[in-house]
Amino acid sequence: MRRLSLIVATLFCLIAVCSLLTPKGRTQEITTPRSADVFHTTASNIIIPQARSYALDDPQNQIQISEVTAEVRILQQVATTTMDVGLTNPTDRVQEAEMLVPVPDGAVVRAFTFAGSAKEPTAKLLPKGEAKMIYRSIVSKLKDPALLEFAGYNLVRSSVFPVPAHGTQRVRLVYEHILAADGNRVDYVLPRSESFEATETPWKISVRVNSRSPISAVYSPSHLIGIERPAPQQAVVKVAGDKKIEPGAFRLSYLVEGNGLTASLLAYPDARVGGGYFLLLAGVPASFRGAQENTIKREITLVIDRSGSMAGEKIEQARAAALQVVEGLNMGEAFNIIDYSDSIARFSERPVIKTDATIRQARAYIKRLRSDGGTNIHDALVEALLQSPTPHTLPLVLFLTDGLPTVGERRETAIRSAVLANNKHNRRIFSFGVGFDVNAPLLTSIANSTRATSSFVFPNENVEAKVSQVFARLAGPVLAEPQLAMVDSSGSVTTRAVRELLPAQLNDVFEGDQIVLLGQYQGDDPLHFRINGNYLGAPKTFDFKFDLKKATTRNAFVPRLWASRKIARLIETISEAGADNAQLSRSINSAALASNARSLSAGAHISSVGSATGSGAALDPRLKELVDEIVRLSTEFGVLTEYTAFLATDGTDFSRPEELNEQARQGLVNSAQNTRSGMGGVTQAVNGNAQMTQSSANRSNFFLNQNMQRVEITNVQQITDRTFFRRNDRWIDARVLDREKALKPDQTIEFGTPEFYRLVDRLVGEGRQGILALSGEMLLSIDGKTVLIKAPPKE
Repeated sequence: MRRLSLIVATLFCLIAVCSLLTPKGRTQEITTPRSADVFHTTASNIIIPQARSYALDDPQNQIQISEVTAEVRILQQVATTTMDVGLTNPTDRVQEAEMLVPVPDGAVVRAFTFAGSAKEPTAKLLPKGEAKMIYRSIVSKLKDPALLEFAGYNLVRSSVFPVPAHGTQRVRLVYEHILAADGNRVDYVLPRSESFEATETPWKISVRVNSRSPISAVYSPSHLIGIERPAPQQAVVKVAGDKKIEPGAFRLSYLVEGNGLTASLLAYPDARVGGGYFLLLAGVPASFRGAQENTIKREITLVIDRSGSMAGEKIEQARAAALQVVEGLNMGEAFNIIDYSDSIARFSERPVIKTDATIRQARAYIKRLRSDGGTNIHDALVEALLQSPTPHTLPLVLFLTDGLPTVGERRETAIRSAVLANNKHNRRIFSFGVGFDVNAPLLTSIANSTRATSSFVFPNENVEAKVSQVFARLAGPVLAEPQLAMVDSSGSVTTRAVRELLPAQLNDVFEGDQIVLLGQYQGDDPLHFRINGNYLGAPKTFDFKFDLKKATTRNAFVPRLWASRKIARLIETISEAGADNAQLSRSINSAALASNARSLSAGAHISSVGSATGSGAALDPRLKELVDEIVRLSTEFGVLTEYTAFLATDGTDFSRPEELNEQARQGLVNSAQNTRSGMGGVTQAVNGNAQMTQSSANRSNFFLNQNMQRVEITNVQQITDRTFFRRNDRWIDARVLDREKALKPDQTIEFGTPEFYRLVDRLVGEGRQGILALSGEMLLSIDGKTVLIKAPPKE
């Protein structure tokens, strides 16, 4: 890796020199100022593509950023970023714009072009110091400190003229820089504003990675991404979202393949937890993709609901899904089909090996499936788990149902217990809930407890498509039954190096999978991870050692991701604890309704009957600490769910924690515990699944409400490692929320003063200048003191 970096650096220097010697064409002439450039411009607008546009005179003359497209090409650790920026002029006159583009350290501008220029466009590449003076000059003119969030970056400056009246202009900037590498991990960063105002501009971001060695993992902690792998040495990444993507710098990391499992560590120091937080990223070799002979064989049991409610389109789609799964298995792998209603039937006494003959028989069996009767979930699961296993295979179950248990054992806790008691062969149960009339917490629990996942098919979705999507992810098991242990300096296993691991148990790793493990580390000694498992059919051990000297507060996404998963796990625990209480509540209400109906026929007075577990009932004392912890983590890390969204309401009194905890308790009881099926139950499960496995920032705190509507909460923000709640026109540091009402600032800093810029310099040095993107007054906790930053006066 070091030799590769030296070669890349040499090539890059040659590229940079050549770029300066390039004769004038349609690309830019690059000039470097000899002294600090005081900001003077004849332009009427300032354009910062990663943030927004600013009108220097009349706001009605403001040029709009219509769209930004960023295409990144990474070749052997050299990144070429092409930014296409669309500008729209709404006025009756031709305008000029001053464009400022923050770029990373070491960036070299390769091209700057736009249409209609009378002369060759020129661009200045300003280093950090001169860029800082430009930012300060503009901030003084605009009375808006938000630009200072880019202090610490280099800056490309250029004039754009003309921007036609009632017309558009398209500007292209191309720059290159060498990417930082940490062991086998290579990191890319595209600067973007932390402000949600920037999300109003449509963005598209794509990255194509070409590596000399195969790539084992591709990961973004900042944004949801889609990944395609055309070849082991290539990856194509697109940021998810319909043009509107979440704010903040786009971060991407990829791991260059090592010997088997490849891993890297990102750490954030925090003495409050005894050391800090870590994220372990690991990936399996990409070179095994599609190589059937190199992977572990699978044994798949399809368990199909054929109850009466499956009649029509659902049973047809279930048959098609079953056929696709069986046909999709490799020759020599094993399968079985169990179908159930109020009775249980099986294709075979035990799983059979896929051959031409067994496939013909399976087709005929699937074709004969008909829907009728009730839903005996308990017995269907037990039958699937008690089968004799196929030797040297990974046993998987695809369990499908569209209803609540109506026959046999119907208690949720009893069904969960039966799964644990009878799963002696460690089968993974991938569950599918079809429609809304399912017990969502039950399906989620049995999946999570068996190293699998749950999926839900909404009424307008196709069963076959959802099952096929999951089955495709189960291709080519590479690492089965992975076990994690920590090793101390003497080589002995230790239980004291890390804690609070999420997930607590590693899942199997299939082709294209990667491990994202979050937790807390103790002390500052190097971390030694040891992962054992069935690797490509044989036992193997992988050891990874990481020095914590590279732990940095710039990895602030790590503790927030950990907190998000932790909250999801606590919610799941509370939900599971309410299983039978919810059923009891429904029984009580059903009996009460029947009694009231009889009373009505007799002309008697009807009185309301409350839920046995409603808001007036006392929560199990053992769960109180779970609710309290959810509220604490939600406040500290700015991670809000449907149960804690009320914390973002202006006027919430954080000086009364017991009242806040009680409000959260009521929401958890009424929803997480009592709403287990229907649209509300399924949307809660979907939210929980996303949060339980969350690997990228959810800056907008979005979730689905019980009507399946997307909800976003943007008046609570975590930027870098600070959480802020917006209260009226002021952003309050979460660390002082409980003292907000009686709080008197220890220091007040006026915008634009020397004290203000000293604070800015400090934030830049700590990598926390992103908080300046928040508009309005700000109450910060710094060194144990409360500092009020006054907003600029409005003109």
